[in-house]
Amino acid sequence: MKNTYESPLNSRYASREMQELFSPDMKFRTWRRLWIALAEAEKELGLNITDEQINELKKYKDDINYDVAEEKEKEFRHDVMAHIHAYGEQCPNARAIIHLGATSCYVGDNTDIIIMTEALKLLKKKLLAVIAGLADFALKYKDLPTLGFTHYQPAQLVTVGKRATLWIQDLLIDLEDLDHVLLNMKLLGSKGTTGTQASFLNLFGNDHEKVQKLDKLIAKKMGFDNVFPVSGQTYTRKLDSRVLNVLSGIAQSAYKFGNDLRLLQSMKEVEEPFEKTQIGSSAMAYKRNPMRSERICALARYVIVNALNPAITASTQWFERTLDDSANKRISIPEGFLAVDAILGIYINITDGLVVYPKVIEKHILDELPFMATENIMMEAVKRGGDRQELHERIRVHSMEAAKQVKVEGKNNDLINRIAADKMFGLDMEELKAVLSPINYVGRSPQQVEEFIDEHVKPVLEKNKVENIEVELRV
Repeated sequence: MKNTYESPLNSRYASREMQELFSPDMKFRTWRRLWIALAEAEKELGLNITDEQINELKKYKDDINYDVAEEKEKEFRHDVMAHIHAYGEQCPNARAIIHLGATSCYVGDNTDIIIMTEALKLLKKKLLAVIAGLADFALKYKDLPTLGFTHYQPAQLVTVGKRATLWIQDLLIDLEDLDHVLLNMKLLGSKGTTGTQASFLNLFGNDHEKVQKLDKLIAKKMGFDNVFPVSGQTYTRKLDSRVLNVLSGIAQSAYKFGNDLRLLQSMKEVEEPFEKTQIGSSAMAYKRNPMRSERICALARYVIVNALNPAITASTQWFERTLDDSANKRISIPEGFLAVDAILGIYINITDGLVVYPKVIEKHILDELPFMATENIMMEAVKRGGDRQELHERIRVHSMEAAKQVKVEGKNNDLINRIAADKMFGLDMEELKAVLSPINYVGRSPQQVEEFIDEHVKPVLEKNKVENIEVELRV
C-alpha cells in the first residue's frame, strides 16, 4: 500500500497524454527549448553567441540531469537558477549565455502558456469526438418519439434525437469559445523583470528595434504568432481566467448531459454502457447505477468551482508582480485540465455505447399522451358534427376520472377507453388510436435534427479532423 497522498486525477481519471503535458519533465524540457530559442534569437540579432554554444545546448535539451538540479535547488532555494546551473554543468561552453538578459518568468510563464495551448488542442480533439458521437446518435433516433419534460413534468413530445441536439449545441458553443481562446494565445516573450525590456535594451546597446524583434523571433521559434504587447514581470493572469472559463463551460455542458442521462436511466429509457461483469452496488446486486455520468457530474462540479481560482488570482495581483499566484497556479490550472480531460474521456465512452429502450419510452408516452391528445380528439369529434363546448366538458370530466384512476387507484390511464365508450364523440377505438400515434405530436423534431446536423454540426466536423479516440475507464 502507498503511504502518501496521490491525486485521483492521475491514478483514476485523466489520460496519460494530459498527465504528460503537465508533468515536470515536460516543463523542464520546455524551459530548455526556451533557452535555446533565446540564445538563437540573440545570436541572430548580433550578440556574441556561437553556433558551438547553441549546438551544445541542443545536445542536452532532452537529457536533463535532474539529480544535479535537485541538489542545486536545495542550495539556492530557486528552481529556475537550479536548472540553469544544472544545464550549465552539461554545457560548459554555453554556460555563460544561458538565460542571458532573462528573468525567471521568461521560462516559467512562457512554458505555462505553451503547455496550456497544447492541452487546449488535446481537449479540442476529445470535444470533437463527443460531438461526432452524439451527432450519430441524434440521427439514429431522430424519429423516435419520447416525452418532453418541463419542470420535470411530462410535456409535449419530442424525439430522442432532438433531445441529443440540445447536448450537441452546448458543446458547439464550448468549441467556439475554445477556438477563440486558442486563436488568441500569445507568449509572454522576453519582457524582463518589470516588463520594460530594460535588460535586453542594455544587451543590444539601446537598439529598440532589435529588442522588439527579439520578442517576435522567440515567439516564432516556439510556434506562436504573437506575444503580449505589454506586461509586468508576468503575463496578465486574466489569460488563466479566460482559459479556465473555457474548461468550466465544457464542464457545464457535460454536467447537463450527465444529469439528463441519470434521470433517463432512473426512468429506464436510456442507459449508459454497463459491462457484463460490472457491479452496480455492493449490497443490491440487481442495480445498474449510472456511475459514468455520476463521475462526469462530480468532476464537472470541481471544474466549475475551480474556475474561481484564476479569477481571484487575476484580481489580486499587485502592480507588476506578486508571487501569491504561483502556488495556486501550480494546482488550479493542471488539475482543471486533468479533470476536463477525464470528463471528455468518460463522455466519449458513454456516447460510444448509449442504450435506448423504445418499449419503455413508448409505455411512458402512452401513460401521458391521452391527456395531451384531448384537443386533437375534440377537434376530430367536432368535424363529425359534435358541439365543441359540450365535448370540452365531457373531456374534462373523463380526464379527471382517468387521472383519479392513475394517481389514487394506481391503475393504468383509461381515458381513451372512456372516450371510445362515450357516444357523444362518435369515435371508435381504432380511430382514436390513429389520433394517438405519437409521431403526430413531435412537431418538427425529426426535421430539426436533420437541419441542425447538416447546417451546424457537419460543417464543424468536416472543417476539423475527428480522431477515433479509444477510452479505457479506470475504477
